[in-house]
Formats: sequence, structure tokens, C-alpha cells
Amino acid sequence: MKIYRSLDEFETLSNAVVTIGTFDGVHIGHQKILSKLKECASEMGGETVLLTFFPHPRLIINPNDDNLRLINDIEEKSHRLALSGIDHLIITPFTRDFSNQSPEEYISNVLVGKLGTKQIVIGYDHHFGKDRAGSIKDLKYFAEIYDYAVEQIPEQDIEDVAVSSTRVRESLIKGDIETANKYLGYPFELTGTVVRGDQIGREIGFPTANLNVHESHKLIPAYGIYAVEAEIYPNVPFIQTGEYIDPAPERIVKGMAYIGTRPTVDGMNRKIEINLLDFKDDIYTKTLRVKFLQFIRHDQWFESLEAMREQITADEMNIRKYFDEQQAR
Repeated sequence: MKIYRSLDEFETLSNAVVTIGTFDGVHIGHQKILSKLKECASEMGGETVLLTFFPHPRLIINPNDDNLRLINDIEEKSHRLALSGIDHLIITPFTRDFSNQSPEEYISNVLVGKLGTKQIVIGYDHHFGKDRAGSIKDLKYFAEIYDYAVEQIPEQDIEDVAVSSTRVRESLIKGDIETANKYLGYPFELTGTVVRGDQIGREIGFPTANLNVHESHKLIPAYGIYAVEAEIYPNVPFIQTGEYIDPAPERIVKGMAYIGTRPTVDGMNRKIEINLLDFKDDIYTKTLRVKFLQFIRHDQWFESLEAMREQITADEMNIRKYFDEQQAR
């Protein structure tokens, strides 16, 4: 997959088969659209192009709305789209000027003029242009004028996308990782940099890597303890213009994740801490991609650090048992 950080970097194709959207989660519903995109491209000997936006359009159109929570950050999304097998991913900055194009300007300037669209694969509820006035009707109306075909995704498949996104978010908020992962088709991930904490975990025998999540609008699962698998990377950008190369992790380590405010030590701010099992290397400033596999319990207050240590010891035993059972399958 080739990746572009703007439309200006993209060289117009003669046979582009295009889809457009946020594709947050790149979950099983989105995979139906991507499968159709690749099928259409194969039939006409074309190249698949996915146009997405960063920052998320809602942050530009409604800057005071702080309710947006993303299933993927842009790095995670790019990784998932690369795995899906598309040819070109364009991550274009979403701006007011971009959003103020009329539907015909958008079709003429972007879809046809810049991308070289010969076929667009899109859902019935896709809207674009100024005030989101453009719709599937406009795409079909201008198709003959601008010489491209429209492949409309069936309504049921689009509803599946909405259902999948909703179920993923609802499940993560409740800590129902099993359901979230089922709808994603892969383990939910948090990606961030390891930063220094206050060493309380080390004091009670469970040193942790404190994770500073890269995306401020990333959806964080319910407070509690989780079984996780952490991929350790150098602290370098995952996304660069050109051929997308998914970096190999330095190590993959099983672990125990804590999300919460640490009420036992009068914590005020949310922490994301990863205790890596049987691992003692210094990984400050490294990047972790943490895959959430199993919810263990909700966050709770303890009467003492000793009581907390005893519970965490039991949590570790449960997590090791979980990994042993997974390995035995």
C-alpha cells in the first residue's frame, strides 16, 4: 500500500476505483466495503484508492464538540488498511475550505480531477460538499457527465457498518473486550509512548510502563484490569509518505494492563499502566502497541497498599492462567 499525507502528493490515476470515509475501526462492517472495492478494481483492472481525513471532520465542523472518541488513531487505522490489501491510502487534511466545496466542485476537482476516479464504491448515506449537501443522487447524476461509474453498497451492509461501530464503542466503554474484538475482527489497541511515572507499581512489586496515548480523542476502555499483549517499537513515526512498511516490533510481551485513577493512593488523573510479565528491560521513550485480549475486573479502592498488592497478585495469576489456556487451544 502506498500512503499520501495530502491530495497534492497523489498522482492522478487513469483507472482509480475509489471509496471515501473515516473508516474508524476498520471493523468487520468496513471490511465488506473494502472487499467490494477490491472486487470492482479486479473486474476492471483498476487500482484501489481510499480517501480518508485527518483530523476527523467533526473536529473542524464542530470544534467545541468534545464528545468524539475514536476506535483507531491514524497510525492504527493505516496499519489495518494496509492489512486489508488496498493499493493507495490518502490521508488528506480536512479543512473549512475543503468542506466548503459544492457537490459538483468536489466531484470535479477531487474525485475526477485529482484521483482519476473511474468507479466509486460508496454507501447510500454518504454525504459530501458544503453543508453535506451532496449525496448518492448527485454522484449518480454527474457520473455520465464526468465519465465514472457508481457502485452503491447495499443498505444492509451500510447498516452493518453503523451497528459494528456502535457495538465496538459501547462494548469498550463497558469493558466488554470480547464483544468489541468480535466486531473489530482483531484485538482493540492502544498505541502510545512509555513515560516515567511515580514508581508506585515498583514499590509493591509490579513495575509498570506508563503509557501516554498518542491520540487525544482515542476511546479508552472501561477502568479496570486487562490481559494484554504489548508490541514494543522504537519511538519513530509509523506513517511516512510512500510505500507503507509495517515495522516489525522489537519484542512482543504478554502483560497486565491497568486503566483508572488509582483511588487507593488518592489518584486524580487517569493512568494507563502496563505490567509486562517476565520482562525487566528499560523501555522509556519506546512506543507500545497494546492489544486488549481479556477483561479481568473493574477498578476498585483498597484499604491499604498491601491489600492492593494481594489483589494484583491474584490478577496476575488469572492473567497467566488465561494465556496458558489460550496457548493450549
